[in-house]
Amino acid sequence: MKKVESRPFKRQLLELRARLRGDVNAMADAVFSDSGGAGAGSTSNHMADVGTEHFDQEFTLSLVENEGETIELIDHALARIEAGAYGACTECEGKIPKMRLSALPYTPHCVKCADIAQRG
Repeated sequence: MKKVESRPFKRQLLELRARLRGDVNAMADAVFSDSGGAGAGSTSNHMADVGTEHFDQEFTLSLVENEGETIELIDHALARIEAGAYGACTECEGKIPKMRLSALPYTPHCVKCADIAQRG
C-alpha cells in the first residue's frame, strides 16, 4: 500500500494508541492505588469483600495486559507503514483488504491467515 493510501490508517492507529495508553494508565493507577486493599486500607475485612477486590484487581490486570498487547500490534502496524509494507499479510504476503484494515487497522494478517492462526 502506498504511503498516501496509508495516511488515514496511520492517523487511526495513532489515535487508538493514545486512547489505549490512557486507558492502560488509568486502569493501572486504579489497581495499584487499591493494591493494599485486602486488609490494609480496605473498607471491609469481610472475606467475600476481599475476594471481590482480588477478583476485580486480577480482571483489571488482565485488561491491562490485553490492551498492552494491542498497543504492541499498533506499534508494529505503524512500523509497517513507515517501511511501506502496511496492508500486506505478514504470513502469506497477500493483500489485506481495506475493509479489514478499516475494522482492525493493526492486524498483521489477511482473513485466511488469521483464521489459520486462531485454529492453531
